[in-house]
This record gives sequence, C-alpha cells and structure tokens, in this order.
Amino acid sequence: MQNFFASCPRGLEQLLAEDLAAVGGLHIKTVSGGATFAGDWAVCYAANLHSRIAARILWRISAKGYKKEEDIYQLALAADWPQWFLPTQTLRVDVTAIKCPLKSLDFITLRIKDAICDRFRRECDIRPSIDTRTPDVRVHAFLTADDCTLYVDTSGDPLWQRGLRQKTVDAPLKENLAAGILRLSGWQPGTPLFDPMCGSGTFLLEAAQIAHNIAPGSRRNFAFERLKTFAPEIWRQQRESALAAEKPVAWAQLYGSDIDAQSVRAATANLDRAGLLGAVELVNADMLEIEAPKDSGVLVCNPPYGVRLEEQDSLAALYPQLGTALKRHFAGWNCYFFTADLRMPKLMRLTPSKKTPLYNGALECRLFEIKMVAGSNRPSRPASA
Repeated sequence: MQNFFASCPRGLEQLLAEDLAAVGGLHIKTVSGGATFAGDWAVCYAANLHSRIAARILWRISAKGYKKEEDIYQLALAADWPQWFLPTQTLRVDVTAIKCPLKSLDFITLRIKDAICDRFRRECDIRPSIDTRTPDVRVHAFLTADDCTLYVDTSGDPLWQRGLRQKTVDAPLKENLAAGILRLSGWQPGTPLFDPMCGSGTFLLEAAQIAHNIAPGSRRNFAFERLKTFAPEIWRQQRESALAAEKPVAWAQLYGSDIDAQSVRAATANLDRAGLLGAVELVNADMLEIEAPKDSGVLVCNPPYGVRLEEQDSLAALYPQLGTALKRHFAGWNCYFFTADLRMPKLMRLTPSKKTPLYNGALECRLFEIKMVAGSNRPSRPASA
C-alpha cells in the first residue's frame, strides 16, 4: 500500500475525491487544492488515466519535522532514490510552502537537489543531471511551518494536458477545470450542450470525451512509466481496457459558437485532431444574436472578464445585452457562467440560483447557475387606449 496526494483546482476537491474513490482509492481525505489517498500502484495508474479533475498524482516518499535547512537535506539524503530511478535519468525539484519560516525556498530546492545527488554518488558513483524543462523525474517538496514532505511525481506533464488541444486562444481554460464545471452543471451525455463563447473549444472537447467514454489520459504518457516501480503489464491492461470501452464517434448534440472566427477555426482544428469533430456543431456567431439550438439544454460559458478599467467598462455595457439575449432566446435552458467578474448577474439583471466559488489558478471566480424559465419572456400587454 502506497500513499499519494492528488492536486486539483481549488473548489473541485469533492469531485476529485469522487474520481479517486471510483478507481479504488482508500482513506481519501480532501484538503484545500487536493486530496490524500492510499492504494497500490494499479490505483495510481488508474487515477492518472481516468481522473478528469486531478492536476497531478504525487507519490509520498517521506515526511519529517524540520527547524533548519540541514534537517531538510538530511530527510532527502535518507530517502532511497536509487531504488526508484536511475542516475542516468534527468531530475527536477520543485518546492512549495505555506508559512515556512526559512528565508529562501530556492536555497531549500538546491539543498534537496544536493541530497539526492549525494545519495546517488554514494551508492552509484554517478549523479543525475538536472533538467528543468523536460525531466525524467520530478521531485516535489511541500513545507508547512513545521514539517517537510517529499513526493515523486507520477504524472509528468500536468493531467489537464490531455494531448488533444494544440491550438489555443487568449486565456484558455484548463481542461480539468472545464471538466469540473461540466460536472457541477449536472450535464449528462444526450442532453444538448451549448458553449456560445467557445474559444479554442475546451468545454466541447471535454464533453465530447465524456460522451464517448474516452479516458482523459488514454492519449498521453506518464512519469510513472519511467520509475523502477513501473509494472508494464498492469498498465497495458488498464490502457487496453480503457480504449476498448470507448464509443464510436457520433453526433452528440454538442454546440459551439464564437464571435471570433479565429477561435472557431482553433476549436475546429482541435476537435478534428482529436477525432471528435463529428460530435460537435460549430458556427461563427455573436451570442447576442444566436438562437438556442434546442428547446432546452445546458449552456456553459467562460465569458471574458476585464482586468483593466476600460475592459470592465465595456463588459458592464455588454452584460445587460447578454441578459436580454438569454431571456429572448434561451428560455428553458440551464445556464452556467464561469467568471471572476462578480458583478455579472446583477448587470445582466438576472438572479443566480447558485453561486459556486472556484479558482482559476490563483484567481477567485464564481460559477453562476441561472435557470431560464420557459415562458418567462412573454411580450408585455399593450397599454390600454
């Protein structure tokens, strides 16, 4: 039995716990930005392969209290690194901390690197090289005010990189956050889904994968494949099972549009590359003018949110028009807007039925649920003569 930590966007911890339980994770405990869990290596592989919410799966190596940098060096030196990877493989060390009293995280990073290299020199007469861009092995250290925990990354590239999206537009949403928003919306395959500001198509790509039972990690490689602990037969069976469970690509009532033609081209290219273009209908259109594609469904959207004052002013002018368009064209739809602009519902003159706090990186956002009741936009009665 091994111990692991899975990270995720803040606000999605409970959904992450559901993912981990679904692949056999034990002793799951959520914390801000992730969850700890236990399991064998098969559970670790399955979490990397199947979780749509996780950002990384880290294998817990050791933990101990510390008072100075030398304590952290000794903790790292005591770990049996040559048992887990080769000295010919490249290495990267990352350190994060909360309330750490020590002066420099960069110096702590250097001391952990020194300890790992010293351990290899002692046992193998050779040390691993450092590669900060594409390392074979990533070691993570997490420091609280009193304790240091060492991890080895089993994911490699972050798990939101599905290996599908190549073309992006400004400020694309990460795939795991998009998957979490879809789950929070209650959308299920077979229900019409519409993203009227689709950008490079992240929501549509995630929904198409879900509709066709495509495991999010089935098109990529993982860092656990480069560790000495790797069990290739277990992994081969898991991957083959996931591929066999996929459904043939078919029309899935997924609709996308964007006022920007370049964004529509990017979304089209990404869906085509993923082999999922046949599941989606894309058009170049203005959300303020487009008609709902069906009588009811789920609308999900990540509208722009201004940082500069002039952007905020232009959005303040856009939101009332957006509210009018929703009332006119989307009665009967459940609408979900993910934004950092907390003024949005008030300026749209609509009352959200739910406000879910989520984080896009460090940026605090809200997922606003606005249910457009059918028949609520009847034309007003003409005034009496």
